[in-house]
Amino acid sequence: MRFIAYLGLCAAYLQGGLNKLTDVNGAIGEMTHFGLSPAAPFAMLVIILELVASLMILAGFFRWLGALALGAFTLLATFLALRFWELPPGMERFMAANSFFEHLGLVGGFLLVAWLDLTEGRTRQT
Repeated sequence: MRFIAYLGLCAAYLQGGLNKLTDVNGAIGEMTHFGLSPAAPFAMLVIILELVASLMILAGFFRWLGALALGAFTLLATFLALRFWELPPGMERFMAANSFFEHLGLVGGFLLVAWLDLTEGRTRQT
C-alpha cells in the first residue's frame, strides 16, 4: 500500500520528467516562459531532479532526501508559476489559486514522507 501511495505522490514528477526528456525543446521553452536563464541547464536540472528524486522515493534509497528535494522544488515552482494573487478576479485566478494550494498539499506530503522515513529509520536502528 505504501508503494502505491509513493507512486501516486511521484506520478506527476515521473510523467513530467519523462515528457521533458522526450521533448527537450519544450522543456527549454517552459524554462524560458518562467524567466529561468540559461534555460537549457535549468531544463536538464529539472528533468534530473524529477526523475532521480522520484526513483529515490520509490526505491527507498535516501527516501527522505528525495522527498525533501521534490518538496523544495515543488514549493519554489509553485511560487514561480502560480502567483494567483497577481491575477485579476475571475476564473483564471480561481484556477491558479486552487492549483497553488493543491501544490502546497504535495509539499506537505513530501514532508510527511521525509519525516516518516527518518523517524522509522531511527526506530529500526535501535
